[in-house]
Amino acid sequence: MHSKSRFLSTCFLAAALTSSVLGTTACAHHYYRVYDPYYSDYHVWNGDEVVYYQRWAHENHRDPDRDFRKLPAGEQKEYWTWRHTNGDHH
Repeated sequence: MHSKSRFLSTCFLAAALTSSVLGTTACAHHYYRVYDPYYSDYHVWNGDEVVYYQRWAHENHRDPDRDFRKLPAGEQKEYWTWRHTNGDHH
């Protein structure tokens, strides 16, 4: 009887871990809007914008993994200026 209990406990643990991992990956696709005060418009910060940001970071020797929202205002302005002269913008 003890082995059945251990087997069931293991199954429940595996199910809980699986649902936890699946829940995390399902939530990983969120995005947010960022206001560009220099051009008075909004940008949706999603996978497309991340590509532009990483390109800008590479070209300007910045850390591409740094959260844009934590950049100093001057660097954000540099990005928005670059962004409006490179690629599609809205």
